Amino acid sequence: MRTFRGVLLFGSLLIFSINSNARSATGTMEGVVVTIQGRPVHGATVTIQTSDGQHPHAMHTDAAGHFAFTHFAAGQYDLRAYSEGSYSEWQKRVVLHVGRPTRITLRIIAKPPAD
Repeated sequence: MRTFRGVLLFGSLLIFSINSNARSATGTMEGVVVTIQGRPVHGATVTIQTSDGQHPHAMHTDAAGHFAFTHFAAGQYDLRAYSEGSYSEWQKRVVLHVGRPTRITLRIIAKPPAD
């Protein structure tokens, strides 16, 4: 019985350690989308993807133009905002840190060039 409790305790500690490390290896990318004049853009679509173009995610900004992507793996990401036919430039290789939010401002500048 004593051995069983030892194995159970060890297993529980191992699982807790793995879960803690998984949670701590993520971070938050947060920011604001503004017009060229600096006014916040409500309802803009913000797209984030890994810098190799994989795993895209999108969300909309709140009334103050804010957005936050949470629980993302640390690494490099590309971000862009879109609103009413106008875009921001791609912000490339933005580093998402573990333990502190990465903050970014995306400025809606112009309609995309014709292909």
